[in-house]
Amino acid sequence: MSEKQVQAVEPNVALNKAQGFWQKNQKAIIGAAVVVVVAVGGYFGYQNYIVKPKEEKATDAIFKAQQYFGIDSLNLALNGDGANKGFVYIANNYSGTKVGNLAKYYAGVSYLKLGDFNNAIKYLKDFSTDAPQVQMMAYGCLGDAYSETNKVSEAIDSYKKAASTFEKDETNSSEYLFRAALLAETANKTQDAIALYKQVKEKFPRTEKGFQADKYLYRLSVEKNDFSVK
Repeated sequence: MSEKQVQAVEPNVALNKAQGFWQKNQKAIIGAAVVVVVAVGGYFGYQNYIVKPKEEKATDAIFKAQQYFGIDSLNLALNGDGANKGFVYIANNYSGTKVGNLAKYYAGVSYLKLGDFNNAIKYLKDFSTDAPQVQMMAYGCLGDAYSETNKVSEAIDSYKKAASTFEKDETNSSEYLFRAALLAETANKTQDAIALYKQVKEKFPRTEKGFQADKYLYRLSVEKNDFSVK
């Protein structure tokens, strides 16, 4: 067989193999394609006809509650005024939306301000966001609520999370890390407190809490530090 004949046969063989593969597997291939199309179509349908309208309704609903929150009318912000819904309703009835998630943060902070620490924990625990500044504040408020209910370990963990979430905000980050250290100290977790005060000093040396850390370290530390008597 000449070289030209071989070259002519090879594409035909490949074509026959491809055709054979298609004939054997066409049902499975078509089935898989249909599943993908249905899944993609279903996702966009769900987003456009369920999630989007729900998000828009939630956005309309939260507006008045945010106004009440802004003027510290916290009971109205939480529970609504009869004509308008509050954060609790929005958080519970618009789950799965961004606004419903945000309502959990507002509800948690509102309950914290009102001294209802268990409900503050309930809503703040269930809140999460990709915005680090807001997440930092949520962890910090959660730490405050845990602290008020004498859940020391949970409070310290929340303060530490707050401190590490958005370290560019050195003022608030150092404040939350300092609160973790102070709480550890009052709970007689001396070594934990020393380690945390040292972190405040090392990570945030230019902040008020960074400047204060040495004073607390001197009081607690069994090691020599800058203020030790030589």
